[in-house]
Amino acid sequence: MKFVDKDLLSVQEARILMEHAGEAKKALALYTQEKLDSCLKAMLEAVKGCLKELAAESAEETGYGNWQDKYRKNCLVWNQMSDTLEGMRCVGVVEENPHRKTAKIGVPLGIIAALIPATSPVSTTLFLAAISIKSGNAVVFAPHPRAERTVRKTVKLLAMAAESAGLPQGAVSCLGTVSKEGTMALVGHPLTSLVIHTGAPGLLKASRDSGKPLICGGIGPSPVFIERTADVKRAVGQIIASRSFDCGTSAAAEQYVVADQQIAAQARQEMISQGAYFMNEEEEALLMDLLGPKGGREAEYMGKPAVWLAKRAGFQVPEDIKVLVSQQKYITDFNPYAGALLCPVLVFYIENDWMYACEKCMELLVNESCGHTLVIHSEDQDVIRQFMLKKPVGRILINTPAAFGAMGATTNLFPSMILGGLSAGLGITSDNVSPMNLVYMRNAAWGVREVSELEGFDESGTGRTEAALDVTGLLKTILRQLED
Repeated sequence: MKFVDKDLLSVQEARILMEHAGEAKKALALYTQEKLDSCLKAMLEAVKGCLKELAAESAEETGYGNWQDKYRKNCLVWNQMSDTLEGMRCVGVVEENPHRKTAKIGVPLGIIAALIPATSPVSTTLFLAAISIKSGNAVVFAPHPRAERTVRKTVKLLAMAAESAGLPQGAVSCLGTVSKEGTMALVGHPLTSLVIHTGAPGLLKASRDSGKPLICGGIGPSPVFIERTADVKRAVGQIIASRSFDCGTSAAAEQYVVADQQIAAQARQEMISQGAYFMNEEEEALLMDLLGPKGGREAEYMGKPAVWLAKRAGFQVPEDIKVLVSQQKYITDFNPYAGALLCPVLVFYIENDWMYACEKCMELLVNESCGHTLVIHSEDQDVIRQFMLKKPVGRILINTPAAFGAMGATTNLFPSMILGGLSAGLGITSDNVSPMNLVYMRNAAWGVREVSELEGFDESGTGRTEAALDVTGLLKTILRQLED
């Protein structure tokens, strides 16, 4: 039996895909926005009828979340891309100012290497394919090993539709033999223009070290502050809906609840009545033992329902429980709750007032959240403004659920599956990533004044005014003195 080295095969495939993408890049550079939009419309139509099937397959293959929420997410992204990208100009002349005689021309970056997560494989692939083609870029996908079958199928549907509509072969492609070595061959390839990293925490350092521009779509365990003026019942409902959605795997979902002491008892009672289970010390110890040092990032426990987690840990909860809650006083780095959890578990803190809550949120934001997302529920505009102005965070959401508000579903942020955190060391943007992050702007400007009109220049335009000649003479004198 002939032995096949999977890593070498993956690297070779990555190189071939990049060569094909390089040829596609040359062709795409000549496409108008209208032609790109026509191809994108065909891609979206081709995948529309498969969103439920792909959701079910992704949940089965990865073991994360549930197919119903994944289907909702797939539909949400499809609708957002169909509506938001329509009429948007990304390439060619995107802005003209006749009065100032300037213009901006959008130019595709070239080839995008996209690392896809196991938590939202279909919706993320659909989103990145849409914004890449909208902005005239070729895109090569590297799936997470746990989601490779589903991602390959999604990309195949999109690529076939794109090519039928007139896109060059290689404009949308996917690594078929998945390995770390193959993925890094894509990331570090000379033709790669930009890396979008959403899929593999273990490859983040290698992606940064590749020297390529990097957009990092982080997980972001988000703090949420319930301030005393908030509509507590509504706030709690939004938090639990957000945290339990797709079993806690959404990028910006709340992980830490900080409650103002004046409404803390009400918040706790509302959480219990709306599907939260506050663990006692013994149950919490059992859950900690289950989650281990990596917390909810252990693959076996990611994206599992709260009832399943409790049963696996060794204690029983009612069947209608949506989230498990640990009430704590301090932030410590020696328990699983200190890091990002990808399961429906919340940590509950109580603080005396908004200023103490502000400090608590700051501590949580500089922990593993890397300044991703912060939520505040309040009707006090002064407090909201203080949070807006002073928090080290990429996005602040007000009176809305984080999982949906961050991605633009319940807010007017750009609808995106790639949510940047603070950029220091982790990527080049904290934006909700859009097609405009995948182009650069070429600036054009017409002359509007003569050189002779500039202050300090004579009519000949030489710039040798009397003042300039005096300076020249002074410099010559200084040089002579140095030589002597």
